[in-house]
Amino acid sequence: MARRTLSPRSSSRTSLPLVSLVAVVSASFSPVPALAASTRIATNLNRPVIAVSPPGDDRIFIVEQAGVIEVWKNGLVLPTHFLDIQSKVVCCALQGMLGLAFHPDYATNGYFYVNYTNLAGDTVIERYSVSANPDVANPASAHQIYFIDQPHVDHNGGSLVFGPDGYLYIGMGDGGVPNDPLNVAQNPASPLGKLLRIDVDGGDPYSIPPDNPFVGLPGYLPEIWARGLRNPWILHFDSATDDLWIADVGQSKREEVDFQPAGSPGGENYGWRLMEGSICFNPPADCNDGTLTLPIHEYPHNEQRCSIEGGAVYRGTLAPYYTGAYFFSDFCNNHVWTLRQVNGVVTEVIDRTTDLAPVGGGTITSMASVCSVQGGEIVLIDRGAGGGDGEVFLVSSDPVDVAPVSGPPGLQVFPNPTTGTFAIAYAGDPTLPTVIAVFDAGGRLVRQLESPAKNARVEWDGRDQVGRPVPGGAYLIRATSGEQTVARVAIRLR
Repeated sequence: MARRTLSPRSSSRTSLPLVSLVAVVSASFSPVPALAASTRIATNLNRPVIAVSPPGDDRIFIVEQAGVIEVWKNGLVLPTHFLDIQSKVVCCALQGMLGLAFHPDYATNGYFYVNYTNLAGDTVIERYSVSANPDVANPASAHQIYFIDQPHVDHNGGSLVFGPDGYLYIGMGDGGVPNDPLNVAQNPASPLGKLLRIDVDGGDPYSIPPDNPFVGLPGYLPEIWARGLRNPWILHFDSATDDLWIADVGQSKREEVDFQPAGSPGGENYGWRLMEGSICFNPPADCNDGTLTLPIHEYPHNEQRCSIEGGAVYRGTLAPYYTGAYFFSDFCNNHVWTLRQVNGVVTEVIDRTTDLAPVGGGTITSMASVCSVQGGEIVLIDRGAGGGDGEVFLVSSDPVDVAPVSGPPGLQVFPNPTTGTFAIAYAGDPTLPTVIAVFDAGGRLVRQLESPAKNARVEWDGRDQVGRPVPGGAYLIRATSGEQTVARVAIRLR
């Protein structure tokens, strides 16, 4: 598995020093790779909502809701904003800068597109250009692409994404008035509650793709690609299959994941306000005449689950176990789940919150979204408590690749607790050998893992020195080097 190297830098916002890790274990032990954890890669952000990478680019562009785009590059957030249009953006609640998409030919033309709520409370989609400095945009290059009058302060949607066809897809909410009293999501003449599809290369400011499903139909807005959405957040095309995933926020009973298979001619009706998820909403019965497309996954409002946060399919290299799994979260409890969809059937809906708990610092307090960056890696966006405490966490099987090499000795054990493999990292003086040992509750040696350097990473798969699985319970993991000893308790689940 290829590893990314993060160079040491200093910044008042965040820093991810380089660490060289040695994973050497005894000859009698073949480690099993850990599934994944998450590591904080950016902090001190102001209400981050999404993160995006341009095609073929390892930089991560982080959108802050008030109207700023930051650049994460070589392990830190750069001190200069990529774009700052706070003077024209209203924030916050469900308004603000909510979408960012880089043109498929960004490396050549430098175009990118943002979706924001203007000072009058309406949706504006604008195109900008990068400046001569690749890490700074030209704010004077603003060119309006699309405008939508908003009737209310909520449910502005905001997600933007270019599809594999090169067209720009725009996710629009129903405008925010509870229960969609004007039924705009089903109104074919309104852009609200819709998935729009436009060709930004075919005209100025755009043209209508000729194969949009409602082109030429009287009473239909030709930009509409699909309808019946309440507040889609986030749109995501699977880079391996071209399938489209839509996390759509529900009203009061259901949260849903909608799906459009690759090759669809469009025109799907995802049900709102006729249905909320798979149950009738308005009317309360006999709401589906057979033409509605039901979600592939839904869950009820309970246990503090109330607002789905999409969402991306994993196609990276840092956590290969999750390849093909769709990640999503919920704003109200900050849990993270994965599911898989095979031949139209959803399987393996698993709560990954414990597995993906941050290591090495940081706590997710207010999940804003789950995004795909760097060609398929997954980041978790923590909006924070509402000030400058937002964070971004990268999902990786090797989270200690970004652990510090200096400072007091420290021992990391993750995920903890787990039924699988513990990854164990010890950072300190690299000049001395380290012995990492596992003891049971009675103080008996269970496993000894040796490494020639103090900056060490090894894995324990829950087996003793001769390969037998150990029972569930508490174990002490101890790292010793010279006269220094650090220990952590690890909980093995069964």
